[in-house]
Amino acid sequence: MITFEKIRWKNFLSTGNQYIEIDFLKSDTTLIVGTNGAGKSTILDALTFSLFGKPFRKINKPQLVNTTNEKDSKVEVEFSIGSIQWRVVRGIKPNIFEIYKNDVVLDQAASANDQQKWLEQNVLKMNYKSFTQIVILGSSAFIPFMQLTNTHRREVIEDLLDIKIFSSMNNLIKEKIRGIKEEIKVLSLKKESLNDKVKMQETFIEEIENRGKENIGEKNDKIKVLEVEVATHMEMNTIKECDIADLVEKQEEVTGATEKLRTLGDLRGKISNKVSTITKEHKFFTDNVTCPTCTQPIEEEFRINKIDDAQTKAKELQSGYKELEEAIKNEEERERHFTTLSKEITKLTHGISKNNTRISGCQRQVRDLESEIQRITEQLANRNTEHEKLATFRENLQTTYEDLISKKETVTYYDFSYGLLRDGGVKAEIIKKYLPLINQQVNRYLQMMDFYINFQLDEEFNETVESPIHEDFSYASFSEGEKMRIDLALLFTWREVARFKNSVNTNLLIMDEVFDSSLDGFGTDEFLKIIRYVIKDANIFVISHKTGMEDKFENHIRFEKVKGFSRIEV
Repeated sequence: MITFEKIRWKNFLSTGNQYIEIDFLKSDTTLIVGTNGAGKSTILDALTFSLFGKPFRKINKPQLVNTTNEKDSKVEVEFSIGSIQWRVVRGIKPNIFEIYKNDVVLDQAASANDQQKWLEQNVLKMNYKSFTQIVILGSSAFIPFMQLTNTHRREVIEDLLDIKIFSSMNNLIKEKIRGIKEEIKVLSLKKESLNDKVKMQETFIEEIENRGKENIGEKNDKIKVLEVEVATHMEMNTIKECDIADLVEKQEEVTGATEKLRTLGDLRGKISNKVSTITKEHKFFTDNVTCPTCTQPIEEEFRINKIDDAQTKAKELQSGYKELEEAIKNEEERERHFTTLSKEITKLTHGISKNNTRISGCQRQVRDLESEIQRITEQLANRNTEHEKLATFRENLQTTYEDLISKKETVTYYDFSYGLLRDGGVKAEIIKKYLPLINQQVNRYLQMMDFYINFQLDEEFNETVESPIHEDFSYASFSEGEKMRIDLALLFTWREVARFKNSVNTNLLIMDEVFDSSLDGFGTDEFLKIIRYVIKDANIFVISHKTGMEDKFENHIRFEKVKGFSRIEV
């Protein structure tokens, strides 16, 4: 059981820098009164903020800080569970979230979200929704059980019955199933791979045993053919090399023709120049009897001698020129013959190169074939090793197959467990077991408030309402006052169930303005009787702005606002 002992806050909403503290254990029933805006409902926001990090009413977190002081907003709540004392401290500006166990602060290394999750699951044993259904009934932000969705109704009841563990287990099993199915996929792929390896190894061994020798014979035949081809090309190269030698010998006979042609060409050029000079001299003395430059007469004998000398030299040069032309023609023919021989040598050399390329290719094929023959020979000699490999593959395949079968059986088991732990499984059976008690208690409390209807929740948490007047009603059909009585009956029932289960049982019950709007005078009296005489082991706080009810409560607290700050009237 969670026993809430005290709460205090400062710089929170309209509260200033001085702590407001409320002792939850001071009396069994306490009335909290005050005018609108005095801060009497702040206790609801302070309590839920301290425990869950969010206010009860629809207020943004930054708005919780007092707007005058604007910092150092802090809420502290103290409670005990058995012999262990707990204290939770939260603050804004600066942000604070501390959990104390027997006055020792717990490790702050975890994130705020992880701390909150740990607090709800391991200490409080309830979340915000459950807390607001069991501890608090408010008129503003409170959502009654009957106005929750079926999913949220289920969450509340699962918390009350302490069966959310089944949902957690179900999620774990779901993750397990997902993980094992991934393992099954991997094992299936491994099995297929090993199966392929077994088949390939079997084929390989068969190839070794049945076709090894045949392959060796075929490859030896190919080697013989290639060796003949190599010999043929080598013989052809020998012939071509002899032909080249002959051509080279012939080429030597006409070697130097190009150089001679160059020399003869130079000589022809010199003769041509000489002939041109003699021709000009002959023409000069033939055409002129006087000097064109000095106009002096040229001696006739001298002129005649020059003409004769020129004619003689011209005849000699013409005779030599003819011989030179004949020599040039002979050397040109020798040069053409040399070029023809060079082309033939080049062609033969190219043919030898092609033969050598083919010879190299054939020799490479021979080496490859010999390597294959060696490999096949070694394989034939090592058949036992290949059989051992095959046995290993088969053993691994069998192991993988057995693992696969085991994993599939595990998935089947987990699927069965998953089905049991789903909403329609074990949880449904537990809820089904408690539903009669829940319905009985709800109707008991309704009758205590003189509301004589038959209210029933089914396994899907839908309501059925029968009255002496009408057979078919729903929660939405009733007036606000009647809805309030149903809400109160459910609240008291949830507390009763929690007390039975001892999971989320608590001493604290706070109700905000339940008398002020929906309950009539008669309903109020009946309600006060319930909280005074029926609700056991509880410290009940009722917030109201109605007057004249102080004598019906053991203790009362009055809030007032002074200079803009809320405080408790002393």
